[in-house]
Amino acid sequence: MTQAYTPGLKLAGRIRHRVCRRLPIPGEVLVQVGQQVSAQQVVARTWMPGEVTLLNVAHRLGVAPAEVPGLMQVQVGQQVQAGQLLAQTKGLFGLFRSPLLAPISGTVENISGVTGQVILRGPPQPIELLAYLAGRVTEVLPGEGVWIEAHVALVQGIFGVGGEAYGPIRLACQKPDQPLEPECLDQSMRGAVVVGGGRVSAKALHQARQLGISAIVTGGIDDQDLREFLGYDLGVAITGSESLGLTLILTEGFGEIGMQERCWRLLSSHEGRLAAVNGATQIRAGVIRPEVVIPLDDFDPKTQPSFPKIDPAEASTPSEWPSGGTALPVGAGASGPTLQVGSLVRIIRAPYFGQVGRVIDLPPMPQVLPSGVKTRVAEVQLSDGSRVIVPRANLEWIEEN
Repeated sequence: MTQAYTPGLKLAGRIRHRVCRRLPIPGEVLVQVGQQVSAQQVVARTWMPGEVTLLNVAHRLGVAPAEVPGLMQVQVGQQVQAGQLLAQTKGLFGLFRSPLLAPISGTVENISGVTGQVILRGPPQPIELLAYLAGRVTEVLPGEGVWIEAHVALVQGIFGVGGEAYGPIRLACQKPDQPLEPECLDQSMRGAVVVGGGRVSAKALHQARQLGISAIVTGGIDDQDLREFLGYDLGVAITGSESLGLTLILTEGFGEIGMQERCWRLLSSHEGRLAAVNGATQIRAGVIRPEVVIPLDDFDPKTQPSFPKIDPAEASTPSEWPSGGTALPVGAGASGPTLQVGSLVRIIRAPYFGQVGRVIDLPPMPQVLPSGVKTRVAEVQLSDGSRVIVPRANLEWIEEN
C-alpha cells in the first residue's frame, strides 16, 4: 500500500495523554508519585531572582567613584526597604549632607569604588507550576518537575493565541457552522471554555473578555478581526505568551469556515466537564499545536504500561519534548503519521480549503496538475461524496481514535 508522511492533528475521543511540567530553574516539587492532582493544583514552586536596579551613586551625590564605598550606609548583602538611606555625603562641617534613598526594596548586591555604581536586586518572584493535566503523578524529577498521565479527550487546533486556561466546557452555538457573535455569549459563561462553531468576530472576542470567559474554541476567524483583537499584526512564528485575558483556539483556520462536524460533536459531548486549553502555536520547524484537553476519570497508572522515558536533551521533535500539554505519540513511527488509503484528512489550500474527506487513492507516480506543477497527489472523497485530486502537501492528516 502506498504511504506518505503528512503533518497531522489529533482529534481523539479517548487517548492516553502524558505531560511533563518542568520549572525554568531548580526549585521544590510539592507532590509525590501516585498522587492524584487537579489541573490547577500547584505541583512545583521556585523563586526567580528579582530585577536589577543600577544606581550611579557617584553621579547622584556629585563625588568621585572612589569615595562611594566610604559614603555607603549599608553593606553588600544587606536587605533594604524602599526609601531607606543608602548613602550620604559628609557635607561641610557635618552639615548640608546630601542623602541618597533606595528607590526599591531589595538586596545590595554590589558596591563599586571603580565605577561608583551600586547594584540593587529586587525581591525574588515566586513561580508556581500548575499541573495543567488532571491526572496522576507517575514520575518526579527532583527539584525540577513531574510527569503526569491521564486518559483524555483531545482536540488539537490549527492556530491559537494566549496561554494556558481552565474551565468547564460550555456550548455557545447550536451547530458547527454557526458564527460566534456577541449575542451567543452571556454572564453564565464566566470562567468557562466556550465552544463556538463558525467564524468568531472581534466584537465577540471583546465581549468574551469582558465577561471573564477563559477561552474560546471555534472554527475560524477573519485575519482583520484577529488583528483588531490583538491590537497589532501577529508577525511571530510562535504564540502563547500574549497577555490577552482570553485564550483563542481555531480548529480549522482563517476565514468563513465552520468547525468540522466530528470535532464539534466531540466537544459538545463533554459539555460541563472541566478542560485545560493552551493556545501556544508554532508554525515553523518543530510544530506546536494549540489544544483542548478534557480529562476522563478512569486512568489508573498501576494497570497501565509505562511510557518510555525520554531525555529532553535527546528529544528531537516537539511531541517528544516534555513541555506542558504535549502528548507523546502513541503507536506512531519515528517519522510521524503516515497518509494512506482510508485516512481522514483536511485540505489546507484553496480551492478546497477547510474541507474534510477520506483518501481513496494514492497514485504512486507524480501527476501534472492544471497549474503545470508535477507532484505526488491523493484522491480524496469529500463529505458531500464528490472526489477531488489534491497535492499531498495540501493535506493534513486527522488522527482518529
